[in-house]
Amino acid sequence: MIVTGKSELRKKYDALGPGDVFIGGLAGKGGQHLMLVDLLERGIKCYPSPLSQMLNGSKVAQTIVLNNYMSPHTFAISRRYELMEAISKYNQCEIGVIITKADKMHCGHGVRKWENIEMLYSYISHSDSEYPFVLQPFIENFMDVRVIIAGDYIEAYTRENLDNFRQNISAGGRSFFYELNQEQKTFCEEVMDRGKFPYGHIDLQVVDSDTCYLSEIALNGGIKGASIQRNALDEKKKNVLERLASESING
Repeated sequence: MIVTGKSELRKKYDALGPGDVFIGGLAGKGGQHLMLVDLLERGIKCYPSPLSQMLNGSKVAQTIVLNNYMSPHTFAISRRYELMEAISKYNQCEIGVIITKADKMHCGHGVRKWENIEMLYSYISHSDSEYPFVLQPFIENFMDVRVIIAGDYIEAYTRENLDNFRQNISAGGRSFFYELNQEQKTFCEEVMDRGKFPYGHIDLQVVDSDTCYLSEIALNGGIKGASIQRNALDEKKKNVLERLASESING
């Protein structure tokens, strides 16, 4: 049995069993993500995968699971002790300017730049409400590239904002077509495979033709700057999920 959407899931929730499939998103508010765990434990296939849905909404979770693809010395900080450890490591490596990313803020709104990690500690020591967050060194020169992948469709474009280090288009930036090389395509595929993403909006920090890092990944994201229209992209994503569900049912 294939169940699509939250309404149908609620009606048939207790009747589902091993081999059945649910297509839809559940990692929202109100404890819905717990349903993903329950479905997974009961042997019910979910598309998008439970892992991708959990990673989708949390920069901290992405840093924990996808850390190998991120820039060196990127850490998920959930408590003061971890920040103190990071201070020692950053000072040992003589890392100066840093950035932090609030866990669940988007469009660059939660990204902050600090002259050094001691300045961050002085600020955050007065409040535990800032935890958790992502900590990483500030990279001075890189190209911000958004990659959209859905099935056989792949598109990439740079995002540039001369008035804001965050490089976000929503704050007045501009975009240009970008041609990925094979190594970058493989990198994106590996990230998606590790996070079990059926499709993705992937943000890369491209340092040079041979070096790029994952900034973050999402199941859905902005497409301002892309050539594809939202309804066409949504249709491609829908086709990917239906294909995966069909393959799961038919073996």
